[in-house]
Amino acid sequence: MESREYMKYALSYEPIAPGLVVCTSMLHRFGTDAVLLTQFCGYRRREHVCDLGTGCGIVPMLMQRSDPPKIIYGVDIQPEAIDQFRRGIERSTSIGSELVPICADLKKLWDGAPLGKLDLVTCNPPYKAYQAGIESQLTAQKIARHEILCNIGDVCTAAKRLLRFGGRLCVCNRPERLADTMDAMRTNSIEPKRLQFVAKAPDAAPWLFLLEGRAGGKPFLNVLPLRIVADGNAIHTDHTM
Repeated sequence: MESREYMKYALSYEPIAPGLVVCTSMLHRFGTDAVLLTQFCGYRRREHVCDLGTGCGIVPMLMQRSDPPKIIYGVDIQPEAIDQFRRGIERSTSIGSELVPICADLKKLWDGAPLGKLDLVTCNPPYKAYQAGIESQLTAQKIARHEILCNIGDVCTAAKRLLRFGGRLCVCNRPERLADTMDAMRTNSIEPKRLQFVAKAPDAAPWLFLLEGRAGGKPFLNVLPLRIVADGNAIHTDHTM
């Protein structure tokens, strides 16, 4: 059932490619960070993928633009977000994956979850630690931006349960959370393997990092060149690196 908060906000349908539409609202929309995460994660055909905290389903939908994976689970605890994901799927005509919207708590996962079978888990997690900074007034935005219902440790624990040996976890976050993210990965036997910072100019401090860890991987971190996103919009760039 739609909440009163959700019903107050109009839905819109944003085209991201021919035949691909994402349903957005003031509560569940997407930004450049989700686009960059999709481009960074290196998804492949035939892979089994899960996007945790999928929101409006932007990451699974962006993966449809080129060589989509075989199956993508899109998981979110908020039913309104999953409703928007489903609406986007229904409006799209160029979907090449089996897309599976799931309303579930990532701390518990769901009945029939493909434990130990996935090749890739992605997550654009809440960036701010609980009660850190100025919280958004909208409940949905609080959940998306602050570690109220889950934290980076919960994300990594869920990924550990879902990934096969050698499977990848790719996340994005603010630079001040890098140490927390690496620690959470290693606590769950996911070794940080690939790191890239994103800035608005070569001489500007990074505003985002992208990090890939491998389940059961050996220690070795490859730091990629700084990525510049000058206009704050990466949606029209190619997904390859």
